[in-house]
Amino acid sequence: MRIWLNGALLDDEATVSPLDHGLTTGDGVFETIKVENGRPFAVTRHLDRLVRSAVGLSLPEPDVAQIEVGIAAVVEADPGIPFGRLRITYTGGVSPLSSERGTSGPTILIATQAVKRPGPTSAIVTVPWVRNERSAVAGLKTTSYAENVRALAYAKERGGSEAIFANTIGNLCEGTGSNIFCVYDGELVTPTLESGALAGVTRALVLEWFGATERDVPMERLFEADEVFLTSTTRDVQAIHRVDDRDLPAPGPITAQVTKIFADRSTDEPNP
Repeated sequence: MRIWLNGALLDDEATVSPLDHGLTTGDGVFETIKVENGRPFAVTRHLDRLVRSAVGLSLPEPDVAQIEVGIAAVVEADPGIPFGRLRITYTGGVSPLSSERGTSGPTILIATQAVKRPGPTSAIVTVPWVRNERSAVAGLKTTSYAENVRALAYAKERGGSEAIFANTIGNLCEGTGSNIFCVYDGELVTPTLESGALAGVTRALVLEWFGATERDVPMERLFEADEVFLTSTTRDVQAIHRVDDRDLPAPGPITAQVTKIFADRSTDEPNP
C-alpha cells in the first residue's frame, strides 16, 4: 500500500500527528474515487466536490493541482489494482485539543486500496435514526462518520449491505455512503438534495445520462416502490432485492437500463 501524505510518497506506516483535528474532532472532508484496472474514474467531479465540502466546512480551499499530483503518484506506485478505491482525506491539521483549529495548515492524505467488487444486487435496511437536513454539515462529505458507522453496523446485523435514512420531516434521504433511486409506475425518482442527501457523483451522472425526477419521497413510499437501486462510487448502479423484509425483483427493467447505460458511458468517458 502506497500513501501520499503532505507531498511525500510513503508506505502503510505513514503517520499523522495525534493532534490532527481530523482525528480529535472529525474536522475534515474526503473523497473516494473508484479505481479500475489502474485508472481512476471521474476525478474532476470528485475534486470539485472536495473543494465544495472543504469550503463549506470553512477549511482552506484545497490546492487541486497538488492533489492531482498526489493522485498520479499513488496510482503509479500501485498500478496493479483491478478494482479498488482511492481515498483523499483533507483535515484541519494539527490543532489544540478542542474545537478550535490550529495554524499549521491542513493535512492531505491520499491512499489506494484494492476492494472486492460489489455484487449485482443487495439488500437495504431502514434505520431508526434520521439525517438532519438543516445540519451545518448537511450535503458536505465530512470525515465525521460515526453516525454512518453505527447505522451500517445496524444494517449488517439485519442482513443488509447498506442503511437507509429518513430526514427529520420523514422523507427518504440517503444511505450511509450511497444515494437511492425508486421506480413508481415507470417513473424513476430520487430524493432532492434539499432532503439532506449528499450530491453523489454517480447520482449526478445517472441524472445526466438517463434522467430522473428529483422530488421529496415520504419514507413510507419506499416500501411501495416497484424497483429500488443505489448509486455510489464503488457500487456504480446496484439493484436492491430486499428492503427490510420486503422482497423486490432485481434488477427490474428500468434498473437494468440504467445499469447498462452507466456501464457503457463510464467505460467510454473515464473523466466525465
